[in-house]
Amino acid sequence: MPAPSPLPALPVTSILPELLRRLEHDPGVVLIAPPGAGKTTRVPPALLDAPWLAGQRILMLEPRRLATRAAARRMAQEHGETVGETFGYRVRLESKVSARTRVEVITEGILTRRLHDDPGLDGVGCVILDEFHERGLDGDLAFALLRDIQDALRPDLRLVVMSATLDGAAVARLLPGASVLESQGRQFPVAVRHLERPAPRALPETLARVIADVLDEEPGSVLAFLPGEREIRATQAALAAQRLPASVSVRPLYGALPATDQDAALAPAPRAPARWCWPPTSPKPA
Repeated sequence: MPAPSPLPALPVTSILPELLRRLEHDPGVVLIAPPGAGKTTRVPPALLDAPWLAGQRILMLEPRRLATRAAARRMAQEHGETVGETFGYRVRLESKVSARTRVEVITEGILTRRLHDDPGLDGVGCVILDEFHERGLDGDLAFALLRDIQDALRPDLRLVVMSATLDGAAVARLLPGASVLESQGRQFPVAVRHLERPAPRALPETLARVIADVLDEEPGSVLAFLPGEREIRATQAALAAQRLPASVSVRPLYGALPATDQDAALAPAPRAPARWCWPPTSPKPA
């Protein structure tokens, strides 16, 4: 496989040296960065050669299966590898790791089950809790267990808590000796536009009309968020009635979809004229 090209800089790139410097001496860091800053895929690789890690593994916790698999795949792709080499993942009933794996992306539930068999996290030097603002029972339990491990068994274990919207100071108070590091800037500009109040109609028909208008006005693909699978399917049907151009492919994305269908939804458009429209919801963690 040819050597990967140098990675383009993302907003989080500028604070990686400071993150490494702090983790040299501190037991943890709370990293606050806007969505799209690159924290999920750039922080774990940046830590791999840190002297304090001493060749140990990094675990990164994600709240959803889809994000777990996608993060590992993206890091492997950016470093010219296949999943399961340096970068791998574990979710319920599926894993792609090997003896070479240094960064293991897992769901929060997988961590709690792992701690039952390996309470000291042998061979792990750092645990990253990504998207920590998506608070849930598994995430809070994982955080509490990791703090206990730091105090009782592994004072050398580093914890990195990452979030886009979290109150960093409040979390840092739960991590004695930790500091807050903020990354400014987004990878893409964000504009908010409010529509006039539409005539009463069902959500799927309203959203389908808005998506069709956006596809007419803007280049590129569309990502539309809906409450759940039922609304996604209804909106998909409503979009079919809109007679979209042949270059537009509508791809549903939710946690109950088979992994192959999720992968297909996240794949790039096959050719330049093609465009994706995703109506996703937040897939369930495991």
